[in-house]
Amino acid sequence: MGYLNNHIGYREELLCTRSVIKKDRYAVLEPDGLVKNVIPGFENCDITILGSPEMGATFVDYIVTAKEGAKNTTGFAGGKLEAFFYVLEGSVTVWNEDKKEDLTQGGYFFTPAGKKLYFENKGKENAKVFLYKRVYSPLEGKEAYTVVGNINEVPWVEYEGMKDVLVKDFLPAATDIAFDMNMHILLFKMGTSHGYVETHVQEHGAYIYSGKGMYILDQDWVPVQKGDYIFMDAYCPQAAYGVGRDEDFAYVYSKDCNRDIEL
Repeated sequence: MGYLNNHIGYREELLCTRSVIKKDRYAVLEPDGLVKNVIPGFENCDITILGSPEMGATFVDYIVTAKEGAKNTTGFAGGKLEAFFYVLEGSVTVWNEDKKEDLTQGGYFFTPAGKKLYFENKGKENAKVFLYKRVYSPLEGKEAYTVVGNINEVPWVEYEGMKDVLVKDFLPAATDIAFDMNMHILLFKMGTSHGYVETHVQEHGAYIYSGKGMYILDQDWVPVQKGDYIFMDAYCPQAAYGVGRDEDFAYVYSKDCNRDIEL
């Protein structure tokens, strides 16, 4: 079943997949093969769980199609969980106890631990959303807070001095240690790459929304493209080349930060 790319029913070709699952190392999920999950509180939504602890992650990523009238008014996350909501397509009203905003494409909403997130699609068109939750790591004397914005209004910054590899940050984690994670967009012009193969303690969950790339994950070179999802576990060697002819290679991804390792 591949509802995300409308490939359902009988196939004329042999069954195959580009997905690769290596638990506790990395995973690549292509849209073909993803199924809908039923999650209490999500009404009139097609929702798929992507990265999760069952894969080896310390967070959960979702892709959500919020149809006309779709909503979650019982609340998402809250308690010890923080959450991030990013609109890839369409428009959605999102709120917590602090703020309420009408988000359009590029809009995002971060809610800290202790404050549930709610949303509703009041329009007639479907909205596509990338959703994230994680247990917050508290820091004495510090407290994360609600952040709302639109990433289209955030300027691109050269990634580690490379003019053709660009990055945007969603949250102020670089300057505020109260935040224990951040979300970013990384963009590669065609033919460009990371400056080196990264190997670090941080995990990533990445949703590719544009272009094609070749990714080294652990010791495997894996082709990826728009609509794919990648999980990269701690210490998994990782780097990418932007390839293709039509559009830049870009993805939104999470990263834990600003905390020591607990023993």
